[in-house]
Amino acid sequence: MSESAYSIKESIMQLPRNIKASISRRGEGTAEQERAAAVFGNMFLHVHPVRVHVNSLRAGYTFGLGLISFYLFLILVASGLLLMFYYTPSTELAYRNMKDLEYVVTFGVILRNVHRWSAHAMVAFVFLHMCRVFYTGSYKAPREFNWVIGVFLLLVTLFLSFTGYLLPWDQLAFWAVTVGSNIASYMPVLGDYVRFLMLGGNEVGQMALLRFYVLHVVALPLLAATLLGVHFWRIRKDGGLSRPSND
Repeated sequence: MSESAYSIKESIMQLPRNIKASISRRGEGTAEQERAAAVFGNMFLHVHPVRVHVNSLRAGYTFGLGLISFYLFLILVASGLLLMFYYTPSTELAYRNMKDLEYVVTFGVILRNVHRWSAHAMVAFVFLHMCRVFYTGSYKAPREFNWVIGVFLLLVTLFLSFTGYLLPWDQLAFWAVTVGSNIASYMPVLGDYVRFLMLGGNEVGQMALLRFYVLHVVALPLLAATLLGVHFWRIRKDGGLSRPSND
């Protein structure tokens, strides 16, 4: 067996142990070390590291893609809360509410477009952030666990975009969700159950709109905020942003 093949095999065998070690890597220590670890391991007590490597500050290394994604999430939360004042999750009123935002509410069309374009941009920047992490090898030890969290954040971002797509209740939204739910029904064994669970029935109607609304404004944002907290905490625990291996 060649040396490279043996190295790949050894890395695969050590992957479960490395992921476990990435979640919790601290052993027992002195009282002073325990107090320091309590600060280092707490997201609220240790938001920013004491020292930052110079390569982590290079704009050309990270391009700020992670921070841009986070800022877009904050914009979406703020604009989404304002939109909730003018929206009713009803098949009879949803489309009318969108038209009121466009023609009646002062700056309503700007508010809606800020939310819509921020959502499109967040999907793009989260994807680019994942590409940058993969390209720079930032998913490697000891950051395997945070890479998994990032993958879940990408999925949550896509689900947020998909659930929000139905809320205007226009023809484009209706048929897009119809196609998406039909694709889900092709899942082996569980396909029909997943589609029924998504729509709350056998067709895209009032129950589907209500379920997508609850997922979009409550469940998925809370899940995203939780995963973001863990994601930032793990960045601090793993020694800050990754940097070139030769530095």
